[in-house]
Amino acid sequence: MNDPDRAVLDDLVAVVGRERVRDSLADRIAHDCDASPIFKSRPLAVVSPRSRDEVVAVVQALARHGVPFIGRGAGTGLSGGATAEHDGVIMSLAGMRRILEIDPESRIAVVEPGVVNATLSAAASPHGLAFAPDPSSQSTCTIGGNVAENSGGPHTLKCGVTTNHVLGLEVVLPTGEFTRLGGRGVGAPGLDLVGLFCGSEGTLGLATEITVKLTPVPSACRTLLAVFGSVAAATRAVTEIIAAGIVPAALEMLDGVMLGAINRAFGMGFPEDAGALLLIEVDGVQETVDEEAHDIEAIVRGAGANSVERARDAAERAQLWRARKQAFGAVGRLTPGYLTQDGVVPRSRLPEALERIGAVAARHGLEVANVFHAGDGNLHPCLFYDPAAAGARERVIAAGEEILDVCMDLGGSITGEHGVGLEKREALARMFAPADLEAMRAIRAVFDPAGLANPHKALPWPGGCGETRALARHVEAH
Repeated sequence: MNDPDRAVLDDLVAVVGRERVRDSLADRIAHDCDASPIFKSRPLAVVSPRSRDEVVAVVQALARHGVPFIGRGAGTGLSGGATAEHDGVIMSLAGMRRILEIDPESRIAVVEPGVVNATLSAAASPHGLAFAPDPSSQSTCTIGGNVAENSGGPHTLKCGVTTNHVLGLEVVLPTGEFTRLGGRGVGAPGLDLVGLFCGSEGTLGLATEITVKLTPVPSACRTLLAVFGSVAAATRAVTEIIAAGIVPAALEMLDGVMLGAINRAFGMGFPEDAGALLLIEVDGVQETVDEEAHDIEAIVRGAGANSVERARDAAERAQLWRARKQAFGAVGRLTPGYLTQDGVVPRSRLPEALERIGAVAARHGLEVANVFHAGDGNLHPCLFYDPAAAGARERVIAAGEEILDVCMDLGGSITGEHGVGLEKREALARMFAPADLEAMRAIRAVFDPAGLANPHKALPWPGGCGETRALARHVEAH
């Protein structure tokens, strides 16, 4: 380790203590990627502040040395956003996990960024409330990470994404100052800086306190499972449900490959010859959900469903959702490695999108499984590959890039909820005009004039990474 790096570590130790500055090889390897292992880079160190004041002091210390910092929660992101390039320091906020307040009358909660998504809903449940955003990783992902990525989940169709449920933020800026954005109510005056911060992927600063809306738990829900012989029939049913004026709480699709993986992982007993499955949920008051469930059943049967079943009780419903939310884990039984892509297309273009994605995978010699939020056209094709095979990593990355191009060509977007991170930053340049990107960079520079907050994530930068102060300090890639 060179003298400048030692000076950085000494300053961090002075702020938080030696036990919360981890720079061993094992600790650095453990934080070299997020949940997508495609992009790996070891940080200089991992520092774990426990309060806003410590976050401020750490950011100020790093600013003095010109060292980048990367906010990280549970590390469940899927776009390389929490990866520390160029000797950056990981700022782990997972230890800041206090629920500071639950106000059932105002239906709000105030939390630290390390609070796990599902933990907040569990704490609010005695009041008949929940935190509505529910990413598939909600049992492990943190609220701070949800804010950084503007996370969604299966119930996005009706409930919206994270930004729709965040009222206020306490933020430590990359300059080491802190400020408050928004407040405790809807419609705070002035510019919507909360909306700007949500989804900024840690490039505008670090949220150290988050005020969120809590949503009443519906009094009734119905969960339906419709099995189809083909993906085309299932996507047709999706379009017809929305066209009928019904907005389900969730409308999820899994193709036959993914169903086979789930069968082997959880013994679900889905038909082995099924081409696709729709998991549909409606919620609200008893009378409404019964009527909507009845109408949806008629629609999916008319669209060609081979069978339609309803979850008989809460336990059966939970089992179905377990299978959906752990689908990507089940894929591990089929392949030693996979890349989960994240793009969006208009619902009406789903059949064409899936056909073209299959063609992309075949052209690169890859198998693909699909599980996604069909209701809002948010696709998650899962590309199988063997990390040990020569050229496999390059092939799967190239296929992922082509899939993003397919989504844009069909009038969609390169990401629905996973963020841009490292994975999609060059694709962003194909989606936006240079003037659009320059406007985004200008906004970012207002918050982070030195370019130290998660640099080179979320936006492509002219000239590449070679122009940064951080890269000048680069002493080892791995």
